[in-house]
Amino acid sequence: MAPQLSRQTENPATPYIGRFAPSPTGLLHIGSLLTAVASFADARAHGGLWRLRMEDLDPPREMAGAAAHILRTLEAFGFEWDGEVVYQSRRHELYRAVLDELRAQGRVYPCYCSRREVAEQARGMGVDGPLYGGRCAHGASATAKTPAWRIRVPAAVYGFGDAVVGHYQQQLAADVGDFVLLRADGFWAYQLAVVADDAEQGITHIVRGQDLLVSTPRQLFLQQCLGYVQPHYAHLPLLTNRLGQKWSKQTLAPAIDAAEAETLLRQVLHWLGLPEAPPVGHHRELLDWAVAHWRMAAVPKAAIVTEAGV
Repeated sequence: MAPQLSRQTENPATPYIGRFAPSPTGLLHIGSLLTAVASFADARAHGGLWRLRMEDLDPPREMAGAAAHILRTLEAFGFEWDGEVVYQSRRHELYRAVLDELRAQGRVYPCYCSRREVAEQARGMGVDGPLYGGRCAHGASATAKTPAWRIRVPAAVYGFGDAVVGHYQQQLAADVGDFVLLRADGFWAYQLAVVADDAEQGITHIVRGQDLLVSTPRQLFLQQCLGYVQPHYAHLPLLTNRLGQKWSKQTLAPAIDAAEAETLLRQVLHWLGLPEAPPVGHHRELLDWAVAHWRMAAVPKAAIVTEAGV
């Protein structure tokens, strides 16, 4: 069974618990800093907690030493988080318990299809890749190959009110299709892990980038299946280059440098719609300024175009 502490009922007295969840596939860049500042400021402005979770689920893609470097960088910029850092790589038992519960509900099934077969048999393209054609959905002959595990999705609309974007929804069967929870290579899928983690940690508010907006309906569906309370969401505008590409490791966004902390923080505060901060004695005071003047309503909805990721 999934952890019982995740079984909550909506309670107006429930404290605000937010989080920042970087992936150690690279060092923190300016887009990461924008998300860290916004999630931190929103949590502290509500008198809430700010958790830190390292989303290290995919070892082949991780950069050696990145997790420790991320923590040092956050500290150098003045961030203080509540509680110990959570590492997804140490939470396999939690994810297995959640998958076992979904199996007991009859919602998931083993899938022996290769990526090539999924692409060849797809029933079209969805919001996040090929729509699974359903070859294994009603039973498939077991082979020596280790299967992935997929969850059946309903032909239902899952939507929510986002604090930045406004209303967003998907028809899961048409827009996403049955999606993977455990990959054939043994690595847990982001969708299952993030839902399990947020519920187990009691996360009430999620502030993250708009690149994850399309994932949210899948997470709402999993929350419903597992009886978890739906958090509040705010999906921040992405920083992009002139080609409309998100600044990331793939687009060569440079790692942020603590020596430039004040300049970078002031730039991020500007992008988030905060008033210009006065001169400060230490850049940590800029985070205090952000908390004191924070307004989610001032955050722009559209992508922010910048020349060099800074």
